[in-house]
Amino acid sequence: MKKAVILSGGLGTRLKPFTNVIPKPLMPIGEKAILEIQIEKLSKFGFNDITLACNYKSEYIENFFGDGSRYDVDLHFSKEKEPLGTAGPLKLLEDKLTEPFIVMNGDIITLMDFDKLYNFSLEREALLTIVIKKIITPYSFGNIFFDGDIVTNLQEKPDIITYAMAGIYTVHPKILDLIPPDTYFGMDKLIKLMLEKNMQVYKYEIDDYWLDIGRTDDFEKAGREYTEIEKGQ
Repeated sequence: MKKAVILSGGLGTRLKPFTNVIPKPLMPIGEKAILEIQIEKLSKFGFNDITLACNYKSEYIENFFGDGSRYDVDLHFSKEKEPLGTAGPLKLLEDKLTEPFIVMNGDIITLMDFDKLYNFSLEREALLTIVIKKIITPYSFGNIFFDGDIVTNLQEKPDIITYAMAGIYTVHPKILDLIPPDTYFGMDKLIKLMLEKNMQVYKYEIDDYWLDIGRTDDFEKAGREYTEIEKGQ
């Protein structure tokens, strides 16, 4: 049975006033909550042992999902006493997570194949794999190149290409030793610590639909796009 952890404890401050009433992972995209879509997607790819790492309004989430049987998964709840960031909650699950597992943020919508990601990591015996997504941002101005006061080239309105961390990872339990207990500790700190120790970190690029629902306009965009895109799958 493959395991996954969904980080569901965020305050959702950028989505207020909606999140004053319900936690962000329970906000609806079409007819389903964000977290419900995530659980169904993980279940589709054989991740049937899922832990929801909760904090803010955790009782709402637990009451909504129960034991997970209606999604054909074994659902567990891990409750933080204080916010622990994006890596800190994994330390609470150290005894349970004894084999490689997937971690994802509770505000991500994607149509990626989780099984391909998992197999990619297993084949490479990766300690940590970071899912990345190419982001192309149009630039509104021409870019000038020069040598001193002499113009040497011109690039008209070039696209800016960056690679975003998608908020999805595969983690080998060996690296849980690097996470301090009862401490706010983010995935960014874990990655930097691994690099400082010359521990290999892999990247896995996706071109599937992906959206981080961090702001109100992202939430509205997901509502417009997701259902239609899923129908075409």
